Amino acid sequence: MNPPADTPTLPRDRWQVPAMQPLMWRGRSHRDCVVVPVINEGPRIHRLLQRMQALDIARQADILIIDGGSTDGSLNDAYLQQTGVAGLLLKTGPGRLSAQLRCAYAFALDQGYKGILTIDGNDKDDPEAIPRFIEALSQGVDFIQASRFLPGGNAENTPRSRDLAIRYLHAPCLRMASGFQWTDTTQGFRAYSSRLLLDARIAPFREVFQDYELLAYLSYRAPRLGYRCLELPTTRRYPPGSVPTKIVGWQGNLALLNTLLRACLGAYNP
Repeated sequence: MNPPADTPTLPRDRWQVPAMQPLMWRGRSHRDCVVVPVINEGPRIHRLLQRMQALDIARQADILIIDGGSTDGSLNDAYLQQTGVAGLLLKTGPGRLSAQLRCAYAFALDQGYKGILTIDGNDKDDPEAIPRFIEALSQGVDFIQASRFLPGGNAENTPRSRDLAIRYLHAPCLRMASGFQWTDTTQGFRAYSSRLLLDARIAPFREVFQDYELLAYLSYRAPRLGYRCLELPTTRRYPPGSVPTKIVGWQGNLALLNTLLRACLGAYNP
């Protein structure tokens, strides 16, 4: 099943997008962009940008950073331009990750990008896979998800509790609810076509998406509407010692479970 050619789109004036401020914008140079959400990532975002620079990613897609309100001084304009970043947006409205993504995706669609990739700014994902994501988008895939669990993928130092939760709870729930055989469903390393994000039956630009809801929702909703989905093997490395994550404690994990169940039951559908 494929989405109909006349898929309805939601008028731009009905999008709900948090307040944001473009702090730096060098203009669109490519068909696709790479969105990097950050907040106080310190040296981790520097390491990621250096790795992307070594891979010449800026010659294949525009790099767009969406800052959730960093106070650590890690996003120096001169440094960002030196490492090939095309734009820096600052979310000034409320919300966490999903709100940041709504800001960045709305900005990217307004600029005319046809494909939008996302990679976390905490340097856990290997950006060497980005060209493969871009190639898949160019071949008509609408949703590409990174997977450390596919053959050719690699999971390093993943906390045991997280590994078990993904393999035996999060991914199985979304497989059953969406009808697509997802293996790695909590990762933010993914890509979408513009037609998917513009589909009024998906409607990602809604205020219900504030924290981590948008990731689970899109994994559930896109396959059910017939969009072409794909997982690609990637490497995800957790550093030894403390885990760089914004989801902490039993309350954070309980909220994530509640979000998963609500998404699988269709609670976020338009």
